[in-house]
Amino acid sequence: MTIELQIKKTLHAGERTFELDVAFAADSRRVVLYGPSGSGKSLTLKAVAGLMTPDAGHIRLDGRVLFDSAQRINLPTQQRNVAYLFQDYALFPHLTVAQNIAFGLARGCFNLRRPATHQAVQQWIAAFELEAIVGSYPAQISGGQRQRVALARALVSNPDMLLLDEPFSALDLSLRERMRRELSELQQRLDVPMLLITHDPADVEALGEAVFEVRDGRINSLP
Repeated sequence: MTIELQIKKTLHAGERTFELDVAFAADSRRVVLYGPSGSGKSLTLKAVAGLMTPDAGHIRLDGRVLFDSAQRINLPTQQRNVAYLFQDYALFPHLTVAQNIAFGLARGCFNLRRPATHQAVQQWIAAFELEAIVGSYPAQISGGQRQRVALARALVSNPDMLLLDEPFSALDLSLRERMRRELSELQQRLDVPMLLITHDPADVEALGEAVFEVRDGRINSLP
């Protein structure tokens, strides 16, 4: 998977102005954007997902244009075929594990009476070993289980790329280390390209192939 990104965005908050001006290209299955909070990592990830529209530039995945200001192309989020894993997982508290996973399918699938019987949902329930909790609600399961459910929901639609926003920051240290290993093994097994943002050097060490440092809205390659 090749990702090519060159975007600019000016943001105003009161008297403050933030200039995002990032550009990178990577031919890797594991791309990591690394840097402190407020550096522009999340904005960059949201631009890829279609949740933020740059002022100028372009975003391409394997040559497919997601955004190009010069050509006036800006694909809606639903057409980009990328999956976004939010930092807090954003599971629906009123839906069961199976229903949350099915929500990642075509519109309306989460309303299935028996979502756990859907073939694609079954596949990811098995892949993440969630069989024992398919009828449970997010408040009834552990942090590690919630992350697995969120990953399953992200992957059930067979995306071209998985976008991960600080995926381990909400976990305690021991669980964080285990989930890094699990995500690494899962990504290798499924061969799903991923773009991950983090401020934690341990994430870079465990998951980074192509690594770019983001500071003050600018991006640089790390040695």
